[in-house]
Amino acid sequence: MTAIDTTAINTPIINYSSNEINEFGDLTLKGVDWSVAAACRTVENANDLFFSDEFADIRAAKLICAECPVMAQCLEEAFDRGEPCGVWGGQLFEDGKILTVKRRRGRPPKNPRPGDQLPMIPIPEHLVELMA
Repeated sequence: MTAIDTTAINTPIINYSSNEINEFGDLTLKGVDWSVAAACRTVENANDLFFSDEFADIRAAKLICAECPVMAQCLEEAFDRGEPCGVWGGQLFEDGKILTVKRRRGRPPKNPRPGDQLPMIPIPEHLVELMA
């Protein structure tokens, strides 16, 4: 199998000054698909990172999402599509629902491992109702 060289893929340059912030504080892109501004587009091997079962990968993916200018749009569309798994909009999905706690297989330790603590990325207020 031949690896695909993704370095030649051109990411569109977005003029953020021509866009605006909506009433929820989220970046809105006029006439542009929001996913072109997603922080994950610049990450090498993003699929391996955002769809991993490893705590270190999940933590890294969530931290990338936390800095993303289109995190709310990503999370909203993940809810709409019922994403079966992965990190979307800073939240970990499994079976189309957000996992608030993830633990390793087997019996939980008496004292939680520091490496097992995932960052808590707040859900935008206008999307909290989707969790119900």
